Amino acid sequence: MDRIKITGGSTLNGVIPISGAKNAALPLMIASLLTKETLTLENMPLLADVTQLERILGNHGVDFTISGKRKGDTENAGRTVHFTAKEIVDTTAPYELVSRMRASFWVFAPLLARMGECRVSLPGGCAIGTRPVDLLLMALEKLGARIEIENGYVVGTARDGLIGGEIDFDKVTVGGTHTALMAATLARGTSVIRNAAREPEIVDLADCLTKMGAKISGAGSSTIEVEGVTSLSGARHSVMPDRIEAGTYAMAVAMTGGDVLLAGARADSLQAALDVLKQSGATVTETNEGLRVYRNGAGIAPVDVETAPFPAFPTDLQAQFMALMTRAGGTSRIRETIFENRFMHVQELARLGAHIKLEGDTAIVTGSDHLEGAPVMATDLRASVSLVIAALAARGETTINRVYHLDRGFERLEKKLSGCGAQIERISGHG
Repeated sequence: MDRIKITGGSTLNGVIPISGAKNAALPLMIASLLTKETLTLENMPLLADVTQLERILGNHGVDFTISGKRKGDTENAGRTVHFTAKEIVDTTAPYELVSRMRASFWVFAPLLARMGECRVSLPGGCAIGTRPVDLLLMALEKLGARIEIENGYVVGTARDGLIGGEIDFDKVTVGGTHTALMAATLARGTSVIRNAAREPEIVDLADCLTKMGAKISGAGSSTIEVEGVTSLSGARHSVMPDRIEAGTYAMAVAMTGGDVLLAGARADSLQAALDVLKQSGATVTETNEGLRVYRNGAGIAPVDVETAPFPAFPTDLQAQFMALMTRAGGTSRIRETIFENRFMHVQELARLGAHIKLEGDTAIVTGSDHLEGAPVMATDLRASVSLVIAALAARGETTINRVYHLDRGFERLEKKLSGCGAQIERISGHG
């Protein structure tokens, strides 16, 4: 098992290229099931979750090819991958594949929309709460699907195809919105999705589906209207830059001090997080190349934060922000309203000397003047990178175990950080 070793105390200076967004790439890949033609996705990140989803799609009959390097490509150029689902050979997504990654459950919608039937295992995946699939299934029932649960599998049928309908989500759901959007593109008639998620990744999917011939209006707002079409074509689409990766590195710079250009990052996709960073003492400026983040000399100020659906502060940056607040000059309160067990990083941050008290859905963080390096354990994707941020500022050496969590969502993390002066290395092997 690989580990990451970090010696803290270095400031970060230089350029960090931002990769294509994992949370956009996965639904875009799944959308390839909606058409017989080739969907070409540019700026694809090289991540464990992407590789796993390629395996799942391959099981349904999707062929994929990766374009070779082009002249002038740097190591940081995202890959271009061509997905072709000419013939769906299997409408079952088995437990052994789906159990490794929750997002793979989303194949349910395009399989049902295109084939009129599907059988998908109930998901496993992340250890951060229940994340039920009921909202997602409710959306498909509103479009005329018949849903049954049999032996741990969800079986969907729509023998005569899906029919446009009204979908009212009682709470904002990104997975549910992705699902409803994909299913509605091939449903007969018009569908209206209310209380839709407004995340930039939803807009990215809608943009891609529109290029494929879908008729969608309102993506990015809380009401999306989709006029169904009989079939979709192939298209070429570039995956949006990863706003969570950009926010993570921005917090690392705020934590260590220094001056870094986050190349390709877009401010409009993470404004709430940038506002919070500025309140904590970092300076953030937009440039033609991306976002420049620096903190030189100024201390870290405590800021209270509450996670909520976009455009508010994202739950996927909560752990990273908590790491930053462990060094603030005062007390901050961080309230997690999206996932119920998303404080698993607290006990590991405490091993580095952080002072954090939990009261229900709120973490009360009292900043200290220093953290001490220690061996720690990654528990999930975002928690693991919060330990990296804390370790960069801790005295001495920190070893982070179970870094396979990091590889699910961060492309070449050690290279990007060491390129800006961090003392970080991956140790391969058991541990």
